[in-house]
Amino acid sequence: MATGAFRFPSINHRVLTVGRTGSGKTQAGAWLLSEAPFHEQPYIIVDYKFDELLNGCDRIKEITLTERLPKQPGLYIVHPTPEVDDDAVEAFLWDVWRKENIGLFIDEGYMIPQTSKSVRALLTQGRSKSIPVIMLSQRPAWITRFAVSEADFYMVFHLQHHGDKKRIAEFTPPGFAQKETREFHSKWFDVAKNNTFFLKPVPSAHEILSRIDERLTPPKKRLI
Repeated sequence: MATGAFRFPSINHRVLTVGRTGSGKTQAGAWLLSEAPFHEQPYIIVDYKFDELLNGCDRIKEITLTERLPKQPGLYIVHPTPEVDDDAVEAFLWDVWRKENIGLFIDEGYMIPQTSKSVRALLTQGRSKSIPVIMLSQRPAWITRFAVSEADFYMVFHLQHHGDKKRIAEFTPPGFAQKETREFHSKWFDVAKNNTFFLKPVPSAHEILSRIDERLTPPKKRLI
């Protein structure tokens, strides 16, 4: 299925990574994040489920929904409580929209209400504001339609439900959503280049954390 050359998303792109529980999407999302340009601007991880992988890196700084947004490049993580913090999350994301030049990594995007106007604005207008988005979801049928329609890249693992496959099929090449993959393998669609690939499993969690740690470590000053 490979055509053309594979490329990583840049600072103006949004990526949708979907797949059933246990399919490998969270680790794949972390891999994409490990190569994101967080050396150029802050990236904030919106982590509803306290994922073990990303919370295993001490260099990712924890913030709250009510404090000032970070100014320095790097990785930051916030832990909303589903439903309880819906209003706080909405206000937080509007702050991101206003501030601009901040990346977002949203794990289990279906936990943000589909009626969220901030998410709609971020997905439709974020390119001009340098607000890249990586969104993960086990159920693409449950997330806002804009997360699917506005994606520049699709990373699709095994999906069980017909409704999920149908949602992805609306915005990808014919037959793409229906093609089966091996365990922890995925399908990748680059919209602008119209390129599709089968991808092997991403690096291990240890390798991903090492890559993040390496990129977050300030370079040593040279002695004169």
